[in-house]
Amino acid sequence: MGDIEIIVRMTLSLVLSGSIGLERQLHRRTAGLRTHILVALGSCLIMLTSLYIFDIYKNEVPLDPARIAAGVITGIGFLGAGAIIQEREGVKGLTTAASLWVVAAIGLAAGCGFYKAAIFATILALITLFLLRYIERALPQD
Repeated sequence: MGDIEIIVRMTLSLVLSGSIGLERQLHRRTAGLRTHILVALGSCLIMLTSLYIFDIYKNEVPLDPARIAAGVITGIGFLGAGAIIQEREGVKGLTTAASLWVVAAIGLAAGCGFYKAAIFATILALITLFLLRYIERALPQD
């Protein structure tokens, strides 16, 4: 993989996660633009590193490039847990925690070159965050 491809993958990760982080920022959530970008950028770098390690050692030892990526998905749960706050009215931060988990996956997808899935997942996440908010508000409350 060349330098240009690495730059493209990391930039795509930044742009896609930034669009989701911007939505969270506009709604004044604790994890906003910078947090979402950093999560996806880190995930992208981890995926690129995993692919790089696999490429270097593929003929010497059996490696699974997905093992490091699986650790990202597990580890991001700790960051998401920090975004969840329990108050008297209920629990807050679940959507932000879920969006952090999604941008981690988007970063991994961009990192391994799965561009179409990363872009489509970003579109679906934005639809979920922007449009479904209005549908939820229109539904009767218990």
